[in-house]
Amino acid sequence: MALEFTGALRYPNPRVEWLALQDEDILDPSLPIVDPHHHIWAQEGNPYGVADLAEDIGHGHRVVATVFVEAHSSYRIEGPEELKPVGETEAIEKALAARPDLADRGLCRGIVGKADLTLGGAVERVIAAHSAASPERFRGVRHLVTRDPHFPNGIALRPSPEGLLKRIDFREGLATLARHGLSFDAMLYHSQLSDLIEVARFLPELAIVLDHFGCPLGVGPYKGREDETFRHWRENIRMLAACPNVAIKMGGMGMVVTGATWHESPRPPSSGDLARAWQPLVETAIEAFGVDRCMFESNFPVDKGMFSYPVVWNAFKRLAAGASTAEKAALFHNTAVRVYRLPIPLV
Repeated sequence: MALEFTGALRYPNPRVEWLALQDEDILDPSLPIVDPHHHIWAQEGNPYGVADLAEDIGHGHRVVATVFVEAHSSYRIEGPEELKPVGETEAIEKALAARPDLADRGLCRGIVGKADLTLGGAVERVIAAHSAASPERFRGVRHLVTRDPHFPNGIALRPSPEGLLKRIDFREGLATLARHGLSFDAMLYHSQLSDLIEVARFLPELAIVLDHFGCPLGVGPYKGREDETFRHWRENIRMLAACPNVAIKMGGMGMVVTGATWHESPRPPSSGDLARAWQPLVETAIEAFGVDRCMFESNFPVDKGMFSYPVVWNAFKRLAAGASTAEKAALFHNTAVRVYRLPIPLV
């Protein structure tokens, strides 16, 4: 039975006083980190700018660079519809120009912008505009494809049109990205992984980054069926990992659509709580993809409604505690540098 969930599951706004209840020492503070997934937005009631990101980062972890991912914010008000998302890239560049000290710290060293890939080959015009707006930072495109048959009206986000990954025009847009050496960030739900596998096989020259583990859903009809969802997810993750052009971001499990409810507790979760909850996902992803195609991500400020920046990176460090020095370098730094072609040295 389809459920009408539009607006029903909103991402909780961060509560600074509540987050402060979980105060932890920073684990392995010298480990260099590239955070390959965060947002900057001007959304009403919960703005998050580069200074807010800098404040979160400034609590002790050694974050040497970050990658901004589109957040449907600061679009151009005028001009052709297809070029309006370029305003977001322009806004990031403007914010960094106003705060060169933050740019020097590596904030938003890479930018993943929005472009309507259903334009097919005509998306070149949008790519060119993003590149002109940010010649040193623009690295790829994210065009949401999130849709699940149980939620035809969306869950917390507006649903994408049905079958986008199968459409010829969308695939022409993806092929255009590949020709320009750009990556595609795939934000979808676990029920759509088979479509992404098909795309990865069809376009082996396209660098694909799977966001948020592939977002295993845990709400609506998926609630209480976590074991079944995990088995379905794991099977598809293993098949997707057989495509060498795909990398995976490990994080984003603070999103309410995954079934996260830590925000309802009297105290925030500890890094140990998070590590225990995410261990099956992380172990499966690393076993399937290998450390050279896995990277940890914060997904801030979306996940900030559930836990703080120091705590989430402590959780990742706990999850990687048994890894070698070289493996940790890949998971926390080198994979992101290579995938997003950041102009910083590997460690």
